[in-house]
Amino acid sequence: MSLHPLIAELTDAEKAALCTGASFWDMAGVPRLGIEGISVADGPHGLRHQGADADNLGTADSEPATCFPTASGLASSFDPQLLARIGAALAIEARAAGVSVLLGPGVNMKRSPLCGRNFEYFSEDPYLAGELGAGMVRGVQGNGIGASLKHFAANSQEAHRMSVSTEVDERTLREIYFPAFETIVRKAQPWTVMCSYNRLNGTYASEHGWLLTKVLREEWGFEGLVVSDWFAVNDRAAGITAGLDLEMPTSPDGPARVLAALESGELDRADLDLAASRVLTLIDKAHASEGPVDLDVDAHHELAREAARSSAVLLRNEGALPLAATGAPIVVVGPFATTPRYQGAGSSRVVPTRLDNALDALRIALPDRRIDYFPDYAPAAATAAAEASEVIVFAGLPENAESEGFDRTVIDLPAEQSDFLHALRRRLGRLTVVVQAGSAVTLPFADHADAILLAWLGGQAGGGAIADLLSGTCSPTGKLAETLPMDLRHTPAHTAFPGDGRTVDYREGIFIGYRWYETRDLPVAFPFGHGLTYTTFTYSDLDVFVEGNTATAQFTITNTGECEAAEIAQVYIADPESELARPVHELKGFARIHLAPGESRRLSIELDRRAFAYWHPGKSSWHVEAGEFIVQVGASSADIRVAQTIHLEGETLRRELEPSSPTGFWLADPDHGPAIRDILSRAAGGVVGMLLDNPELDAGRHHMLLSMPLDRLGRLGAIDFDVHAIAEIITAAKAPAMSPVRT
Repeated sequence: MSLHPLIAELTDAEKAALCTGASFWDMAGVPRLGIEGISVADGPHGLRHQGADADNLGTADSEPATCFPTASGLASSFDPQLLARIGAALAIEARAAGVSVLLGPGVNMKRSPLCGRNFEYFSEDPYLAGELGAGMVRGVQGNGIGASLKHFAANSQEAHRMSVSTEVDERTLREIYFPAFETIVRKAQPWTVMCSYNRLNGTYASEHGWLLTKVLREEWGFEGLVVSDWFAVNDRAAGITAGLDLEMPTSPDGPARVLAALESGELDRADLDLAASRVLTLIDKAHASEGPVDLDVDAHHELAREAARSSAVLLRNEGALPLAATGAPIVVVGPFATTPRYQGAGSSRVVPTRLDNALDALRIALPDRRIDYFPDYAPAAATAAAEASEVIVFAGLPENAESEGFDRTVIDLPAEQSDFLHALRRRLGRLTVVVQAGSAVTLPFADHADAILLAWLGGQAGGGAIADLLSGTCSPTGKLAETLPMDLRHTPAHTAFPGDGRTVDYREGIFIGYRWYETRDLPVAFPFGHGLTYTTFTYSDLDVFVEGNTATAQFTITNTGECEAAEIAQVYIADPESELARPVHELKGFARIHLAPGESRRLSIELDRRAFAYWHPGKSSWHVEAGEFIVQVGASSADIRVAQTIHLEGETLRRELEPSSPTGFWLADPDHGPAIRDILSRAAGGVVGMLLDNPELDAGRHHMLLSMPLDRLGRLGAIDFDVHAIAEIITAAKAPAMSPVRT
């Protein structure tokens, strides 16, 4: 990167000041040169802009702004275009408030349902999170406001987040915890990336050169500025050297620490110049950017309502929904019907411009039906609900259960709700449960509820959206972006979350979310990608066209029901046989399509090389193995409708062979394998050759032969191997010559 033209005119003090926040929300400029600083604000699902006199550590004193559904809900829309529209709306509100950079989106993986900040993150799947995040960043930045992609990287808990070391191998980082960031950087080039608080394998993210420079900039091509999470800086000089350009917020001794490190030689002036240059470039970009300025609060509220409708997931429906326009009285129970849970707590908390509630909206949507309301899960409510022909219970997590700063300890609903729903096992009428929560919860009542609508944290218009869906004005279309487990003990990180306070071991590796449950054949309440509508869809005519190590999947979806709705088709890739352990399958494509009754549409989804690749630790690169892959298309990870097996030529993987490498590795080598196979095939009168060619004759001996180190074959005196010929092959492979021993 070339330096900003003004760098040569700056003093060291001015450079140091540029690299430290001017206040809690402001970046410094250079007053001497007429360069004004810019402001940033929280904004994953709504602008949290605080005035100059606000308590910066408070979360309820920001200026009113549209509160959209949180990321956990928006992810269930599987709709990058919707995310882009929300990003555009956020940009308009930011511009109106004088904000230049929004701190979001957050794309950390949901390693455990207990993470207190899961409501701010999209998914347990890196492909889905990357596509959605890229959509939001494009929407924000396409309208002249910068985005700040966070929190980089491997930050999947709140406990001890400012000091804990995430211990995770590179393959897991590359396949699970990096891809969402990589996708967004490559596709949308966010103006800034925010480093996380935690240490990564012992080194703070804020001073991790491999993370911030080698991977982020050199491999992925990130061109913007790296900013710290607030108060995440440990060693400022080490941070600048590693590629951390800006420390936030203001630090009383931040510039002085930079100057002292520069004077002592601990910090190279070239690194400081580069960091200050990136700050100046961001400021220039912000001042030069243009975008819409007309803020339509009503239109943004309607967009929030549309987003909440698209996010809600109909988990179960045994004929209870949609509600009929006329009929017997409806009993509604639960405080969330009038006082909704619509967002999480912490730094993302938005003061909404208005707030819908579901009860009022439902009465408007169903004017010809009487609705009786009971705010508490009390004896009177239980009696009325047991005798009513139609019951709607609003359940969910209280605000103090989900927040930045701490993790959950359980994934159950509050006991009073569970007890109430259990009491309704014996009832006369139909039971619908509306759940409002920011992350996964257990649903022990699922088997006796007639319908369950997971409304997530639906933002300020979530109440109206719930009424739209229950009344049938619109069909639910959302699908789960995270698995709903049966039991906390089944979850991937159950025995390794949140660590001991010093370290947390990601011992489950690449197997998080549906990858974990399916590989271990564990039952789940509702699988990843699941979601019902008020109609039905069929999948047919799958054709997969292969070109090199890429493919195109084409298939037809037909609405076979009587209601218009959107279906979210999901494409998974399975690798039946691989050198390294791989999940049962992985999401590598999806499409959201709206169809009228009887309408069919043919879809085409591109599958690039990465769709079939895994990270090979030995080669430190992405590798596509030669062989068969299965392209699966379905309505969820557990509901595959059509599939086709394809063959990819793959890429030659050359192992580093040693005399002690397993015989099977030598046999697989394209240069030396044929010669060794020829030698072994002649041994023992051809018996070994038959065993190699027909492993089913004696699977145990076949496996033992392939796993035995090549340089020990000569010790099998009962079989006459030509050990000298094998030794010559090893020498030709430039490996140390073996000393065959006959016993």
